[in-house]
Amino acid sequence: MDDPVGERNATEPAFLAVEREVATLFRRSRARAAEVSRLVHPELEAGAYVLLAFIREAGRARVTDVGLHFGVGKATVSRQIRAIEELGLLQRETDPLDRRASLVSLTEEGERRFAAARAVRMGRFRASLAGWELAELEQFARLLERFNELTEGV
Repeated sequence: MDDPVGERNATEPAFLAVEREVATLFRRSRARAAEVSRLVHPELEAGAYVLLAFIREAGRARVTDVGLHFGVGKATVSRQIRAIEELGLLQRETDPLDRRASLVSLTEEGERRFAAARAVRMGRFRASLAGWELAELEQFARLLERFNELTEGV
């Protein structure tokens, strides 16, 4: 006979531990976001590093796709992109497939500054996880990827 209540009670401490650790991860991530963004440019908004990372990964991205990826409206993402453009880190061009849309990409200066900030960030990751075995790192990456897929849109 299944005992869903008993099973839920048995797993509750693990779920509480995951919730606590994810909350700690998010809190620390928010605190570091401003620091990493300032490594790119002293006037860059706190959340702009991840926006730049997405655009860099894409090579060129439609402004609307950037907004969809981050779950923000066109006005919000346009304001953020405009601010980054004004710092000389992004450039905008008309989408050749849809003349009404814009594509954004990193400028040479944006690429240089982003790469330097990422090197610092990756150095910190390497230092933090230096004692881990390769198999542990790979498992951690797989579990984080699985977690992110499962929690998309939650």
